[in-house]
Amino acid sequence: MSTIDAQVHCYERNHPGRPWAAVLAGPPEVTGEDMVKAMDAVGVDGALLVSVWTMYRWDASYAVAVQRAHPGRFGVIKPVDPNDPKVAETIAEWAKMDGTVAIRIMMGPDVSTDAANPGINRVLAAAARHDLPVNLMARGRLEQVGLMAKRNPTRLW
Repeated sequence: MSTIDAQVHCYERNHPGRPWAAVLAGPPEVTGEDMVKAMDAVGVDGALLVSVWTMYRWDASYAVAVQRAHPGRFGVIKPVDPNDPKVAETIAEWAKMDGTVAIRIMMGPDVSTDAANPGINRVLAAAARHDLPVNLMARGRLEQVGLMAKRNPTRLW
């Protein structure tokens, strides 16, 4: 039986080529190589690699690079912006990439608290069209998530 970690984050040190938007509490970097060594040390065969929104926002390029350097070890989850009118196109492109396993909505203060929000529902519909699960970071929003599930029973859950 394989052991899969449900959520890991990898990131480089802050540098001009891929600057951080903000600082995440933790080590100054956790590279793909660091993560593979840590996984090997405890017998983890694979992991769901979530692109670090705090640092990279909508840019999943580092997570993609890690997955490509270690094929078969990581499936990648990309945060998408429900406020972006072109989010459906972003999801369609993401769905074509090797290693893609899901998308993520970061339900922070800039994302509507309305379960009927067109942007959120655009994300859910596009993800369903491309058979991609939706990973939610929804701290303090369980009521909204419940309403989203009721509104989208064949899309999200």
